[in-house]
Amino acid sequence: MDERREESRVDGGDDEATVSRFVERFAAQLVQAGMTRMPARVFAALLSSERGALTSAELSEQLKISPAAVSGAVRYLAQVNMVSREREPGSRRERYRVQGDQWYTALLERDTMMKNWQATMQEGVDRFGLDTPQGRRINDTLEFFRFLDEELGSLMRRWNAHRAERLDG
Repeated sequence: MDERREESRVDGGDDEATVSRFVERFAAQLVQAGMTRMPARVFAALLSSERGALTSAELSEQLKISPAAVSGAVRYLAQVNMVSREREPGSRRERYRVQGDQWYTALLERDTMMKNWQATMQEGVDRFGLDTPQGRRINDTLEFFRFLDEELGSLMRRWNAHRAERLDG
């Protein structure tokens, strides 16, 4: 471990300022990509936690936000399959966890959405016809979604092979 990393360790956990800098920086990047601010901060905090899991109270304390803000953020993140909920053993409290494959799962969800969009675009092409400006625009969108669908499927298969190779090695 290099000296900088060694200095950022305190009692087996990361230095609070180091974690905070990472959380806020990554959250800002997620917001820039379209995620709302509070779910982005909660996701970054979970991702950077040692266990990959935190309780609502831990998230509230770390991020200096209300339990209601945590609840709303977690509800959104669970809905898009980026976090899961689990009960703490022997307690009624829930713990929220990021999985190693949350990006893969999120992309699979997008795949379903794109298939729905393709069906709607096909209906638009059928309705307006390729001999109209709107029909051609809708068809261009349909072709783009078909291309993405094909490429995303190939990409996901390659990722699975790469990940399996990496885990075996």
